Amino acid sequence: MPRTLVVIGHGMVGHRLAERLLALDTEAAWRVVILAEEPDPAYDRVGLSSYLDGKSKPDLILAGPDFLNDPRVDLRLSCPAVAADRTTRTVGTADGDLIPYDALVLATGSRPFVPPVPGHDRAGCFVYRTFDDLDAIRAAARPGRPGVVIGGGLLGLEAANALRLLGMRAHVVETAPHLMPAQLDPGAARVLHHHVTDLGLRLHLGTATASVDGYPDGSVSGVTLGDGTVVEADVVVFAAGIRPRDELATVLALERGERGGFAVSDRCRTADPHVWAVGECASVEGRCHGLVAPGYRMAESVARQLLGQKVEPFDGTDPTTTLKLMGVNVATFGATRHGEDGAVEAVFSEGTARYAKVLLGPDTGEILGGILAGHTGSPMALAPFLGTRPPADLERLLLPGRPA
Repeated sequence: MPRTLVVIGHGMVGHRLAERLLALDTEAAWRVVILAEEPDPAYDRVGLSSYLDGKSKPDLILAGPDFLNDPRVDLRLSCPAVAADRTTRTVGTADGDLIPYDALVLATGSRPFVPPVPGHDRAGCFVYRTFDDLDAIRAAARPGRPGVVIGGGLLGLEAANALRLLGMRAHVVETAPHLMPAQLDPGAARVLHHHVTDLGLRLHLGTATASVDGYPDGSVSGVTLGDGTVVEADVVVFAAGIRPRDELATVLALERGERGGFAVSDRCRTADPHVWAVGECASVEGRCHGLVAPGYRMAESVARQLLGQKVEPFDGTDPTTTLKLMGVNVATFGATRHGEDGAVEAVFSEGTARYAKVLLGPDTGEILGGILAGHTGSPMALAPFLGTRPPADLERLLLPGRPA
């Protein structure tokens, strides 16, 4: 008789876990019960902006007919978990069912962080996370009118692009001195800055949001920034980061990480050997990961562990991360910050057109990692050189076509 895996959450990582377990489980040793909070199956949240640019929900849904019709899968939409007991190994659902499990995986994801500034709950304020959020933004958008996005990271730029696609004049407010401070250094950010301003984005960097202002009826009229600037806006979108959804830690009496999230080992396992956590809700050795690539690696690891296969510890690093933001390619590989592992920098750039930085070991000169922005070489071509001395044609690999 097959054992039962209960997965709480059906986002991108929860879906990948179930998909990989079913693919690897050639003996049909497991059945999978998935408790999804949203009314739609897992969808491509990374490509959510395309939902406002002509793609439909079915275009973005990740769960295909083979998955949905697999007899080993019990997918319950609009059915969040509301209770759980590790002693009896059961999960209670919003529908009133009590589901026994042999293994439990928490894939609850994250929630948008909304700074507690005055006026943050006015009519016309939104977050950027789900189909419903984008439907609400679409309904409120007025072509030609201004909209403000709070947050200049990856999610903020996606939200600003969404407003642009809806015909609005998008402003971005970021407390850091440059865009995407968590991923890019100032040099790479300059390339991105130049490109997005050419597309019409108005950037307000190095300043915070002091308040969201409104009309007497309670609707949004604009935002006041920390430097005193007042920006008119019909729509305000908060994209200032995320917080792990770890509410079930209290119910399950599980430890949280220092900054939230379910505390798990480097194999994504909690203190309970029957309970794992993956994705944005997992605090792996004290660190939560907000990108989907590390979440997919966690999902692969747990799927293999459930089948008794040996896995390598999750170390939190990603050999390469490649993104395309509003037509600009940005990528990182290996170590990316100055001073990391005692690294020294080698920088190649062409104004605001393209930029490449490689970090080199201080003693042996081996490549530790780097950052690319614009039409540079592929990070996949550079990844094999990690841990070795740079090749003689490094500059041409980084900036193809550049004169010798």
